[in-house]
Amino acid sequence: MDKLEQIFTTINETSEQYEQNSDFTYLEGVLHTLEDILDGKIDWSFKDATKEEIRKAIQLAILKGMRKNSQPNHQMTPDTLGLLVGYFVEQFMEEKLKNGPISILDPAVGTGNLLLTVMNLLDGKTFATGIEVDEMLIRLAADTAELTKQPLMLYHQDALQKMLVDPVDVVVCDLPVGYYPNEEVAIDYELCAHEGMSYAHHLFIEQSINHSKEGAYLFFLIPANLFESEQSKELHKYLKKHTWIQAVIQLPNGLFANKALEKSILIVQKQSKEYSAPREVLLAKVPTMSNKQALAAFFEKVQIWKENK
Repeated sequence: MDKLEQIFTTINETSEQYEQNSDFTYLEGVLHTLEDILDGKIDWSFKDATKEEIRKAIQLAILKGMRKNSQPNHQMTPDTLGLLVGYFVEQFMEEKLKNGPISILDPAVGTGNLLLTVMNLLDGKTFATGIEVDEMLIRLAADTAELTKQPLMLYHQDALQKMLVDPVDVVVCDLPVGYYPNEEVAIDYELCAHEGMSYAHHLFIEQSINHSKEGAYLFFLIPANLFESEQSKELHKYLKKHTWIQAVIQLPNGLFANKALEKSILIVQKQSKEYSAPREVLLAKVPTMSNKQALAAFFEKVQIWKENK
C-alpha cells in the first residue's frame, strides 16, 4: 500500500471500531480517531507523509462518513475544484506571493478541504482563517489543519453575523446556497432581499467583500445559474459598485451529478485606487479533465489573458 492508503486504513479501522462499539456514527468515529492521533493514543508512524497525503486520506474517511449519514450541510468541495481554485489563487496572487505569506479567509470552511487544498498548494506562503457554524465540521477542519501543520485559525460561528477577522488578501469560498433564515441579521446587508427571504450565497459574497483588503481577490464557487436568479440584478449591481469582475470560469458538466448542482468559479477583485479593472473579463470553460490537450489550451488561454489584462 502507498502512504495515502496506509493512513486511510489506520483512520478507517479505528473509526469503524468506534462505530461498532459505541453510539457514534462513522463520521463521529473519524473525529474521535483524529483526536486520538493528536493526543498520542494511536501510534502515528506517518511523520514523513506529505501534507497532501494526510489531507487526502482524512478526506476519504470524511467522505465515507458523509455518505453513510447524509446531512444537507455536510458536503465537501471535491479535490478537482480545490486544485482549480488553488491554481487561480496562485496566478492572481503571483506578485504578492513573492513578498511573503498572504492571508486567506474561507467564511464557510466546512471540513476545511477547499481551504487546506489551496494552502497545501501554496505551502508555506499562506496563513488563513476559517469560519463554520457546524461544530462537527469545524472540529474535523481543526484536526486536519493540525495534522497537516497548516496555520489555520478557526471560529465557530455564523459567518453572516459580526466577525472579528482582519481584512484579508484573498477569500476562497464554496458558497452555501439557499435562503438565509435570520432576517434580523440579513437586514443590515445591501443584498438583503426587498421582499421575502434573502439568499445566503449573496450575503456570503457581501460579507467576504466586507472582510477583504482593497485590491483583494475573491474566488467563489457559485451556482452555475447565479446570474439568472430572481435576485441576480441586485447582486450584479452590488458587484459592479464594489468590485471588478475578473473571470467567470464554467466547470465541466461531468463533475456534477445533475444540472441543478453545476457550479462555476467567479473571480472578483475589490476595487482600489492602486489597481484598475481588467480590459476584458475572462470567460472560459474548463474542458473535461481527461482531455490533456484541451486542458493545456485552457491554461494557455488563462496565461494570455493574464498577460494582457
